[in-house]
Amino acid sequence: MFLASHPPDELIRDFLRHSKTLPLSYRRGDAGENALAGFRLDEASGLLGFGEATLKLAKRALSEWRHFDLGWVELHPADAEIEQGNVVAVLVRHLGFWSLNGCRVLELTGDRESGPLFGFSYGTLANHAEMGEELFEVNLNAETGEVTYRIRAFSKPRAALARIGYPITRSLQARFRRDSIAAMQRAVKT
Repeated sequence: MFLASHPPDELIRDFLRHSKTLPLSYRRGDAGENALAGFRLDEASGLLGFGEATLKLAKRALSEWRHFDLGWVELHPADAEIEQGNVVAVLVRHLGFWSLNGCRVLELTGDRESGPLFGFSYGTLANHAEMGEELFEVNLNAETGEVTYRIRAFSKPRAALARIGYPITRSLQARFRRDSIAAMQRAVKT
């Protein structure tokens, strides 16, 4: 949904209510390891620090959606639980307008409380400007002690404006990855 201004809370609540009934905007198999033609694979990662204490902070930050603390992106509801099946709305400010996009948490990886890995993936719903999946994951490397944050996404434009403005869409996706890594780096330092 594209909007000329920041939507009122009531519109966002209605959007979320409606989103809960929507299917994914793609077939899950389309965005697997061997993505079908038209899907783009993007991956980025960043060092968050070292050791168990950093991993604990990173897991908490990921659980609190701190990787969305970007200034130009809002998550609704802000305190959404990362649980399989939960639906969120991602509100993005770009180029003088806003877009509101529905996503569903699909899978969790690793363990939020113990172990060296925690993450989750979400998929785009039929009311999202894009179609595809995104994985957000933090990991402690046992050999080096490095804690990294990784984003991996398969996507292609769905909405007409996203297709027409595809170079801009790709630029915004790259900006999201950079800013999200920086947000996680800030989150583990606080």
